[in-house]
Amino acid sequence: MDGNLIQIGGAAARLATHPAGGSACPTRLPEWARKSATHYEALHRLKAGLRQLNLHTVCESARCPNIHECFARGAATFMILGNLCTRGCGFCAVPKGSPAKQDMRLDPAEPANVARMAAAMKLRYVVITSVNRDDLGDGGSAHFAETVRHVRGALPDARVEVLTPDFCGDLRAVARVLDAAPHVFNHNIETAPRLYRRVRPQADYQQSLDVLDFARRYRPDVLTKSGLMAGLGETEEEVRAVLRDLRAAGTAVATIGQYLRPTRRNLPVAEYIEPRQFDLYRDYGLSIGFQMVFSGPLVRSSYMADQVSEEARRSAN
Repeated sequence: MDGNLIQIGGAAARLATHPAGGSACPTRLPEWARKSATHYEALHRLKAGLRQLNLHTVCESARCPNIHECFARGAATFMILGNLCTRGCGFCAVPKGSPAKQDMRLDPAEPANVARMAAAMKLRYVVITSVNRDDLGDGGSAHFAETVRHVRGALPDARVEVLTPDFCGDLRAVARVLDAAPHVFNHNIETAPRLYRRVRPQADYQQSLDVLDFARRYRPDVLTKSGLMAGLGETEEEVRAVLRDLRAAGTAVATIGQYLRPTRRNLPVAEYIEPRQFDLYRDYGLSIGFQMVFSGPLVRSSYMADQVSEEARRSAN
């Protein structure tokens, strides 16, 4: 990895070896896990444009610590299918909603509005993600694919990355999104299988691996990518095992970042992982065949996605 490419993921240290919930929650945020909030003008300007088109970003909804930096450089991850998720993952701050209790109808103008906003921002790299919509027969995959097509039509020279849910394991839905021809297919594995019941209770570890494996086989020309969080109570060997499973599924790019508790309603942090350990994970991932491993305390799945994708493409040549 080019040390000048991305300036996060620097040194390393010890990872938790205790089981989930086996130690008291750390109360003080380390300096290397903090991010300054300084770009208020850019933040408010971009938020205003998004609200005019009734658009959402995962940057806002998930309370990403990098939001000021990304909005200041004109980058954002569009979150489609509304702003209410039908799942209750313990780590995520995105609002939850029940189809029976909430008006969760899809906005038919959303795909065109995402493309309009991306064009107004003059993006050369567009990242599109979504909430889970388990209430929809196709998981929202047709709407997802339509959004990709609109963006590609509006910005034919831009690269498009999708960060999809698992669509409840429906591989036809995965194929539907891939048929819209994104350049990068991302689906996050999030954590070790032992922690799924607590962290992702409505998801399945093997199902997520199957989604990634199918994407790689269905569209070999599309770069596959996945991300996981550290600091939820996993062991170092569990992280390495997840990386091996992702490589066995053909995943080309991995991202690893520190879990930071977004609200008091979310899971507590089990441990803050020092920067040196993230370097060790990066080195291990590269040693087992990943084209790119972006690993550091403040790394997020879509953070610096354009540079991560470009580095992965260069390493493959």
